[in-house]
Amino acid sequence: MTADTGAAPGGRAPLGALRRPLSRIRAALREGWQIARGITGERAYEIYLEHHRRTHPGVPAMGEREFWRWYVDRGDTHPGSRCC
Repeated sequence: MTADTGAAPGGRAPLGALRRPLSRIRAALREGWQIARGITGERAYEIYLEHHRRTHPGVPAMGEREFWRWYVDRGDTHPGSRCC
């Protein structure tokens, strides 16, 4: 009498057992990518749009090109702490 371990024939793990770790890895990579985008400033426009919708309902937001011009100009005139 053998115990049923849930393994597929040939000793391989069932497909469902592989999906869980892969899904966690994908989620962690996605989260890491979003963190990296936040650190580099790539999410600045998305964050601006979220803030604008919350605090200025009914007022049109800047377009993306206009926003990036403002963002770069603001960084040049108010450098704060940065590496370069």
